[in-house]
Amino acid sequence: MKFQITNHARKEMNRRAIPADAVEAVLQKPGQIVEGYGNKRAYQSIMDLGTGKRYLVRVIVDDTVMPGQVVTIYKTSKIKKYWRHP
Repeated sequence: MKFQITNHARKEMNRRAIPADAVEAVLQKPGQIVEGYGNKRAYQSIMDLGTGKRYLVRVIVDDTVMPGQVVTIYKTSKIKKYWRHP
């Protein structure tokens, strides 16, 4: 699936110092896809962004439209809060 990154998401990527290649990696091969609010889903993966610390990178996507729209992007150290175990 192709994705379009909104202006808001790009600003948040820059503000939160999340590299574009990390976002692309999450979108292409997410560790999980979790249902969100409305039509949105969180594509997420656990990764080290070059600091030696592991973060959960969450890319919030409306994938009911073509191309899928990336609404926002953030990273969190609260992995257990968002990671879903089957």
